[in-house]
Amino acid sequence: MRIPAHSVCTAIRDDIVAGVYERGSRLTEELLARRYGVSRVPVREALRTLEAEGFVVTRRHAGACVAEPTEQEAADLLEMRMLLEPLGASRAAQRRTEAHLKVLRGLVRLGQERARRGNSEDLRSLGGWFHETLAQASGSPALTSMLTQLRHKIAWMYAVEAPANPVESWAEHGAIVDAVARGDGERARAVTAQHTERSTVVHRLRFGVQGERTERVRNSQHAVNMTSLRH
Repeated sequence: MRIPAHSVCTAIRDDIVAGVYERGSRLTEELLARRYGVSRVPVREALRTLEAEGFVVTRRHAGACVAEPTEQEAADLLEMRMLLEPLGASRAAQRRTEAHLKVLRGLVRLGQERARRGNSEDLRSLGGWFHETLAQASGSPALTSMLTQLRHKIAWMYAVEAPANPVESWAEHGAIVDAVARGDGERARAVTAQHTERSTVVHRLRFGVQGERTERVRNSQHAVNMTSLRH
């Protein structure tokens, strides 16, 4: 069965974000096809998508390469997030479904529980799911797509340290959900803006930080099992 290009795109993007491919490194269709166990056709399509998203650039005489964002471009992403996430929360207050609320409340309960226990790894994943669900609750596919892409790029460019007070951070998540549940768009916007501004201070640029990626890069030559993508 032919593996869809979007699945290959996701796999390559995830490896770029994880640091498997260093900034500026070449991405040849042949090597990528071998790594992910696919033909060159979905790889070619995936590279076009990733170029449109800003993860890949095409260079003369070199072909596709991992992009090399500047510090200014990285800073712009955080500013864009501070503008768009409050907008998404405001829209969610007007358009969310009961299913969205159920998931958001469940994530807040888990987040607050893990925060009390001090489990930072779980909190990072739960935070990502929370903001993804909040974006989906906005009822705007275009806004959801933009926010998702922003999160991927920020995860690629920044190392995120644990917040100084995770309990307080998850209390803010709870306040966002309360405002969304009441349909209070202005309150949802204001609380999300405050939360996003506070969370920005724990972002540290990854540029020039190689140590934390050494093992990932060392393992980058191993083939990737794409079997799960066939289902």
